[in-house]
Formats: sequence, structure tokens, C-alpha cells
Amino acid sequence: MRNPWLWTILLLGLGACNAQQSALHVFGAEARQVREMAILLTIGAAIIVTVMVLIYVRALRAPEGALSHRSGMRIILWLGAIGPALILGALLLYALPAMRPRETAPGDLTIRVEGEQFWWRVAYGASRAGPGLVSANEIRLPVGRTVILELGAQDVIHSFWIPGLAGKMDMIPGRTNRLVVRAEKAGRFRGVCAEFCGLSHALMAFDVIAMNPADFDAWLAGARGAGKGLVPSRGQSLFDAHGCGACHAIRGTAHDAAIGPDLSRFGQRRTLGAGILPPTTANIAAFIRAPQIAKPGARMPAYPQLSEQEAIAIAHYLEGLK
Repeated sequence: MRNPWLWTILLLGLGACNAQQSALHVFGAEARQVREMAILLTIGAAIIVTVMVLIYVRALRAPEGALSHRSGMRIILWLGAIGPALILGALLLYALPAMRPRETAPGDLTIRVEGEQFWWRVAYGASRAGPGLVSANEIRLPVGRTVILELGAQDVIHSFWIPGLAGKMDMIPGRTNRLVVRAEKAGRFRGVCAEFCGLSHALMAFDVIAMNPADFDAWLAGARGAGKGLVPSRGQSLFDAHGCGACHAIRGTAHDAAIGPDLSRFGQRRTLGAGILPPTTANIAAFIRAPQIAKPGARMPAYPQLSEQEAIAIAHYLEGLK
């Protein structure tokens, strides 16, 4: 290995590649267009830079007096002004049509996503008639269907970004921004907040699960019926006794608060605390007793009065919500 520094830089660059969260590993139509535009813009810039470098090298090697003032000005005009303007103008004409928002139809699925400090509230089919199916920190999309994402915020400005699906869009309190997307490939991906919003800004990710349309329809129907047949347990009694239902909703119970994340079907989620921890029993119990350790600035109060066994009992109850 003649140049260890070069290999080190290359390995570090490869380590940054991530199929779940990458603007180059796309699974949506909008992100695919963005990637194509980025590649073309890079090629255009490379052509301009290469031509200018070649002119510079030739000028250095040319004998004195080989280039007259008139010839030099002509080269500057064509290769320094007109040429780059034509290339950049062509790239702009190519990019403008791709900037138009995707067309929607009345029957398209609408998903309301609101940024919180520091998690994500998700509602499927939200409308004036009601909030629809409410979830948290996870967005499921049917492949091949147009989906309207209505983006808002409750506290501060957030930035909604699923790199492999579409570009970034701000989430502003008191305002609703619309992002129209279409997933083209099934899989599990990742979204993040792309604008500083507080102490745990870097600790609020979410899962994006693109599903085959039939599987999505089955999941949505099952999710709407969540909470049926819940078996009473010690964990549920502790959950009720310590007032957890004052902030969290669980379908099929008397708890319907909307301060914190909806915990219905919590047992199916693949992460805890908005993408920061695996949802093991120990992690859930520790998060219940002291959430600020894992997520500084979180608004969820700590419960140090709970014993470790009591917190584990509540964790088992939450794991069973499927």
C-alpha cells in the first residue's frame, strides 16, 4: 500500500454509505430525479472546469507572443462566458420540468406528519372529519401509489427529509406544506430532521417502510382494529396507575391523549425513542424511568419512583401492543 492516507480516506467514505439513508440509494421517483439532476450538474461543472484547466495549461506552455490580445479576448468570450452560459442554460431547461410538483387525484392517500420535540406524529387519512389512524415515528407507504404528505409542526421549525424518497421540506408551526411522493421499491429506509430544532435534534429519526400495495392495505386495516382483545396485566395496571395515559393514547383502552406518541401497536415498531435505540425490554424500561438520559431535552417526565421490576412490567405490556 503505497499511499495509506488515500486508502484511509476511501474507506472512511465507504463507511458513510448507507442504503437506508442515502440520497444516492433511491427508492422514490422524486429522489431519482434529484439524483439524475445532480449527476448531470456535476458532469456539466466538470466539463467547464476541465476546459478552463486545459486553457490554463496551454497558456503556460505557449511561447511568448504566440497569443495576441485579440485572440485571447476571443477565447475568454467563447470559453469563459458563452460556452458556460450555454451549458448551464441547457441544464436549467432540463431541470425546470422536474421541479413541477407531482399531480394528485382525489383518492390519493394523505398522511399528516407533524414534527415534535423530539419525535414524529403520523396520521393516515387525516381530514377535517377526524385525525385518521394515528401512529408515531414510522411512516408506511404503498409502492407505486401517489401519497400526499401534509407536513406541519407543533413547537419549532423542523425539516422533513427522507433522502431516498424526495427532497427536504420545512415543517413550520401554524402552516401546512405539501410534499407529493411515490415510492418505487419496497424496503425499510430512514428519514431524519434536517434542521436544528433543539438538544436532541440529531436523535429524532423515523422508519420509512415501503410496502407492496396489498400488504399495505392489509396492514392499514389491521392497524385500525388495534387494541381489540387486550388482556389485563400488571404492566397495564402500572401504566394506568402512574398516569401514563394522560399523555399517551392506546386504541382499545380509555386512553386517548395526544400529548405524547400514540403507543398503539408499539410492539411492532423496530426502534425506540424515534430511531435511537433498539426496542429491547431493558431499553424500554430504562427510557421510562429516565428518558432524558437517552434523549436530552425530551418533554417526557422521568419516573425514578418506579422500581426496575415495575418498569420492566410496563415494558412487557408495551411490547405486547401489536
